[in-house]
This record gives sequence, structure tokens and C-alpha cells, in this order.
Amino acid sequence: MTDMAHMKRTPLIAAVAGAAAWGLVVAAPAQASVIWNGDASGGTAVFGSILCDAPGSVTAQDNHDGRGPVFKFNKPLGLERCEAHGLNVGGSRYTFQNDHTYYLGWDTSTNAPDAATIFQWKSYGTGDQQQQNYPVLMKVEGGSLKLFYISPGENWTLKWSTPVTTSTYKRIVLGIHTSSSASGGWVEAYYNGAKVASFSGRTWDDRGNDTRWGSYGAEVKDKRVINWIDGLKVGTSYGDVAG
Repeated sequence: MTDMAHMKRTPLIAAVAGAAAWGLVVAAPAQASVIWNGDASGGTAVFGSILCDAPGSVTAQDNHDGRGPVFKFNKPLGLERCEAHGLNVGGSRYTFQNDHTYYLGWDTSTNAPDAATIFQWKSYGTGDQQQQNYPVLMKVEGGSLKLFYISPGENWTLKWSTPVTTSTYKRIVLGIHTSSSASGGWVEAYYNGAKVASFSGRTWDDRGNDTRWGSYGAEVKDKRVINWIDGLKVGTSYGDVAG
């Protein structure tokens, strides 16, 4: 090493050594674990696709209630479905993975006590390409918010339910650990900040799963349903999406 090189490097070595002595050398900060921020200010481009035929619509609208833009899922008479399917992250469709943990958070407010399915952890494929179709599903029906687990063979189990008031926002968080084994997956549910359900089971179907929010169901085909959705987030921990 030349004297000049030694002179250039010695101050740096001394600075690092001094910082270490005072406990100032720390690891680089971890990357944020928020996977997706589905704020309505980004418009419907935050979703992978929209499943809502005319005259139904999914729009971002400011209701002048202090929230700013929120998503309006408008399912008119005659339609069974008005949903948003999947996430766009960085301009590309996001792909959920098996053996991973995800937390999904959102606020929901429906105009009616019967809004049918408001969330599906939807399987890909049809018929014998899938075993569960929608392993985790939430409904608003009969004035109650309901969380269901659907095991292979279309076996429905109600895991939690609570009465809800129409036109009032509720914060929902679902934690889903994906697994294609019979008992390797798990689900946690939080309602307005309180943990209300926890169970295990198969949560990953043969061709994978994706998110769907909105309103869906033959039982509300003759009803006009609006589901206002705000604060959509997906992350890897409860804290990422809690509010």
C-alpha cells in the first residue's frame, strides 16, 4: 500500500472504528413489508381487473366525509357481480404465493343489510382445476357480517359473525397463511382492531388464490347494492394494514 492510499483509507477506518465504539454502526433498515397500497386516489388501476358489467361500475369518489376518495362498488338491479379482482403492484399483476403469510386490510360500508359476498379469497380455475373455489369468504347478509371457511368439497363453516349497521364503516383485517396441505394454513380475523377469529385449514388451492372485493351473489341479483371500500392494504404483518 502506498503512503497516499494509506492516508486516504486511515480516516475512514478510524471513523468506522469510532462509530462502532459508540454503538453508531447499525444494519441497513429493513424494507417496508407493505406489499400493496390500494388507496382510491390511484383509481381502479390499483386493481388487477374489474368484474362489473354495465350498468354496474367501480369508481373512486369523494363523498366529502373527510375520507377523501373511496371506492364505490355499484351493483345495480339485474347483476350478480360487481368486484375488483387482484392487485397491481408497480404496474404489474401481483402473484400471491403458497407457504407465505399475508395480511389484508380494508374499511367497508354497505348501503343494505343484504350485500351478499363482499370478499373472496378466490381460487383460480374451474371445475376439477380447483378443490375449494374460495377457501375464505365474507358476506353481509341478514344485517350481519359473516366470515366463512370453505374446505375442499364445498363444505362451508361459519367462523364468526356480528351484527352490522348499514352505511357505517367497519375495519376488517384478515391474516392468511397460505398452504395447500389440509391443516398447514391459518386465518386470523380482526374487526375494528379486535381479534375475533383464528382457525387453521387448507388456504391455497391447486392453481393459487387471489383477492376479490365488492358485491357478489345470485341472492342479491334483484337488489341494488353499493359497497364503499376504503383504506385497502396488503402486507406481511398486522401492523402493515391495521389502519
